[in-house]
Amino acid sequence: MSAFWGSLVHAYAFLAVVPVIPFLVVYWIVKARGGDRKKAIRAAIDVTNAFLIGCVAMLLNRRLSTDFGLYFIILLLLIGGGLIGNAQNRIRGKVDTGKLVRGVWRLTFFLMGIMYLLLMSLEIILPPDVKS
Repeated sequence: MSAFWGSLVHAYAFLAVVPVIPFLVVYWIVKARGGDRKKAIRAAIDVTNAFLIGCVAMLLNRRLSTDFGLYFIILLLLIGGGLIGNAQNRIRGKVDTGKLVRGVWRLTFFLMGIMYLLLMSLEIILPPDVKS
């Protein structure tokens, strides 16, 4: 079981570092199974976001020398959900949980994409001090 878990962790780590790969794979699979372009892009965004969150959390941890990266991202998700839910409640008088979760998840994709590009560029240009 340990070998299986280790290989699963390594596969996730690889796909998280290069999130273009899962995006393209999911896009091509959904497109090939008869989905239209819009549906394929949405599915690819939904899957790739999980890899982007992991990678951005790791990059934040390395850049800031902390273990708070994932918790910071979860905090942003909760704040975004609260703001969008409040807006829905004020406009419609009720909160549509499905739309709320999808909206926050897809907005997070764009935020994580920008943070990924910024942090990965910083990682390549200015590597953090590594203490042995």
